[in-house]
Amino acid sequence: MARFGFKAEDLRLWALVTATVRPHKPFKKPEPEPQTETIKIADMPGEMTAAKPAPAPLTPFKIGQSLKPVSGFKITRAADHAPDPIEPKRKRRITRERDPIEARLDLHGMTAFAAEARLKAFVQQAYANDYRAVLVITGKGVAENGILKRHAPEWLADSALSHIIAGISQAHARHGGTGALYVALKRRS
Repeated sequence: MARFGFKAEDLRLWALVTATVRPHKPFKKPEPEPQTETIKIADMPGEMTAAKPAPAPLTPFKIGQSLKPVSGFKITRAADHAPDPIEPKRKRRITRERDPIEARLDLHGMTAFAAEARLKAFVQQAYANDYRAVLVITGKGVAENGILKRHAPEWLADSALSHIIAGISQAHARHGGTGALYVALKRRS
């Protein structure tokens, strides 16, 4: 029997959908972590407790920023081989296109895993082609905090690329601004 122009099959399907669908729960922001945490000191009578300061919050890495060691921790990977910023005169020449941007890579829409692999392959190919400057477009992300934007400098800091990359810097607004990077490449020997 057709009711309101629906077939019996449509009504059965709709009944199945309404029986299995649950209302969406609103998103709750996680509670902020306390500034101190309480730890128990084991094997002590009376269960003594001591306040231990919480670790300092992590701050995002910015291009050209030097990493400062935190006491008790060794900085690895990016800090040991981080590409330097592009020399100011060379960056100005690239920005004004007196030194041409010889290749461009747009990472929009890629997963972090795919973007990392594509970026490393792109830089290696540009070096093999004897290019001197390339543009990597990461996009800005939500609230200018995109995953690709944050991780691209780390990926370029890989030790496998240290003999290739002369420096990286944020692109000029006409080339993508905060959503893009200039990558200066060393000369092939």
